Amino acid sequence: MTPTQPPPEKMMFQLTLRRRGISDQAVLRTMEEVPRDEFVDEADREGAYRDSALPIDCGQTISQPFVVAYMTEQLQLQKHHRVLEIGAGSGYAAAAMSRMARNVFAIERHPTLAAEAAQRLRQLGYDNVEIICADGSEGWPAEAPFDVIIVSAGSPDIPECLKQQLVIGGRLVIPVGLSGHGQMLTKLTRQAEGAFESKHLLPVSFVPLIGRHGWAELDREC
Repeated sequence: MTPTQPPPEKMMFQLTLRRRGISDQAVLRTMEEVPRDEFVDEADREGAYRDSALPIDCGQTISQPFVVAYMTEQLQLQKHHRVLEIGAGSGYAAAAMSRMARNVFAIERHPTLAAEAAQRLRQLGYDNVEIICADGSEGWPAEAPFDVIIVSAGSPDIPECLKQQLVIGGRLVIPVGLSGHGQMLTKLTRQAEGAFESKHLLPVSFVPLIGRHGWAELDREC
């Protein structure tokens, strides 16, 4: 019996990630296994595996696959890690990270998106992800500390409360700056003595982080 070949768009999806420098085999395997077409609007499913951001409900977006893979690779996830994600959106990145970590705690400010993402993840069997609707700029103190934190929204700076929710040696990946005005993806590592090492990674464009420590006060419009 001839093995079933993946559709051409999924083959190109993997090739694109490799060509753009993603080399972590666990990340590549996870990106292949997570069905991105389940996390986008029905009208966009035909283009789900293109390397581009796509619109989702509440005026938000699902990040392009390369950015999700790159940020995940920078986290250096291990099976025992507890992950905090800020900006869950449709749940796509949380699903990917859940296959590489012990638990993913994801925060989404829009009630509609939070409810839809939680239901979608349950239906698809991602049972080590927990989503709440809250102000992500404040982190999740009740579940802290975290081994890694990933922020999928541009912040004016790196919120101190997020830094303090990292374990010693923990890593935080966050876009710093306002969308359209030169955001820089930044990686922060908490050192043993409590200091932080910062590294600029690459220019990106994310929606702004909304909340007490973001660009504007939290709203609940959607």
